[in-house]
Amino acid sequence: MHYISTRGETAPLGFTEAMLAGLAPDGGLYVPAAWPRLERDAIAAFAGRPYAEVAVEVIRPFSDGSIREADLARMAREAYAGFRHPAVAPLTQIGVNTFALELFHGPTLAFKDLALQLLARLMDHALAARGERRTIVVATSGDTGGAAIEAFADTGRIDVVVLFPEGRISDVQRRMMTTAKSANIHAIAIDGTFDDCQTILKGMFTHADFRNRVNLSGVNSINWARIVAQAVYYFTAAVALGAPHRAVAFSVPTGNFGDIYAGYVAQRLGLPIERLTIATNVNDILARVLATGSYELRDVMPTSSPSMDIQVASNFERLLFEVYAHDGSAVCALMDSLARTRRFSLSGRALGQIRASFTAARVDEEEVAATMRAVKRETGILIDPHTAVGIAAAEKEPRNPAAPMVMLATAHPAKFPDAVAAACGERPKLPEWLSDLHQRPERVTVLPADQSAVERFVLTTSRAAQEGAAA
Repeated sequence: MHYISTRGETAPLGFTEAMLAGLAPDGGLYVPAAWPRLERDAIAAFAGRPYAEVAVEVIRPFSDGSIREADLARMAREAYAGFRHPAVAPLTQIGVNTFALELFHGPTLAFKDLALQLLARLMDHALAARGERRTIVVATSGDTGGAAIEAFADTGRIDVVVLFPEGRISDVQRRMMTTAKSANIHAIAIDGTFDDCQTILKGMFTHADFRNRVNLSGVNSINWARIVAQAVYYFTAAVALGAPHRAVAFSVPTGNFGDIYAGYVAQRLGLPIERLTIATNVNDILARVLATGSYELRDVMPTSSPSMDIQVASNFERLLFEVYAHDGSAVCALMDSLARTRRFSLSGRALGQIRASFTAARVDEEEVAATMRAVKRETGILIDPHTAVGIAAAEKEPRNPAAPMVMLATAHPAKFPDAVAAACGERPKLPEWLSDLHQRPERVTVLPADQSAVERFVLTTSRAAQEGAAA
């Protein structure tokens, strides 16, 4: 199994090398050169098995022997042992043939834990075998940073620097990053938007001298191993609802296109997914491109679902590479147009292929609040605003009543207590094991949205850079 860049200008890598690299040197994202396939009987056999065992079966075709199966199984067991629900990602019925997939039972109460708890172990395992150190820089719109910090805290071979947009995430999200005590963890508040953070990160990956000095890696959803780990819960949910003997539909609140692209990966592996609904808030670039074929940047609007306040959906490039038949030059042309003019247009053929697997719906702030109230009234369950976007979007789409609809519940409501309280009149509480979060001291550095300033900070904290300078 080889991994190639969506820009087509980088040599192919194996699974471990692509995982450690994160973003390709040409600025592209790694994808498999060919798709593996799981047989229907193999998918059916996932029924009733522990989540960690299913994870091994889904990931193994992509790792292609680069990790011993016994090691992969051990790391999967360790990754999910700390989740506070025995199913890891349980389903809750919230309507007729309608379900919420609860992805918030990990240590930071968000779906990012399901990938990052495993990815941290995979990366540390690979680095130990190589005797190497790495520096991870993370751009986060809220949840990835906290999940990365929790997963990589105190790892001996990895330093982590997290970039988040100052004042544009919830207090709980911020504190999950700024209260970390581990010496290898560093939180930076960027004076800008998430798109600014993401632009800085991509710029560091294409700055070859800096990238090499710090042995730069990434664990945003640009990292292929993270996408594969997220595909697992599509399988566990669908099989619990009758797959592969019947198709299942999913509605996914998404800004960066990573979580829903993981559903596309599951579909390519052989999971019968009838439809993938892209659920966006008012930062609706993904809904607009499916409606018009035009991918056009606009200003980011702050909302009650801040993890989706994104205009540059990085993982959409992976889908472009598929629908343009692995033509890296075509993808480069689209990305060049985006950089120069803030827009590009899809060919009719490419748009038709995307619409074959995906639909999309935009949800405004009033609809988000109304959905939170309706779910509370009808089920007694409090949901966070991102989950509300997924539910509201699903309700706008035509449905096949025979296909179960699964909405991804991406975060615990206590991560966004102000939004939930404003909509429902009830303030959700953090779990007891996090009840002292607001009393913990914070440690954070504020920097401008400037790549050079961030690079200078990283150089002062990266043990890989310091050891390289001393060698």
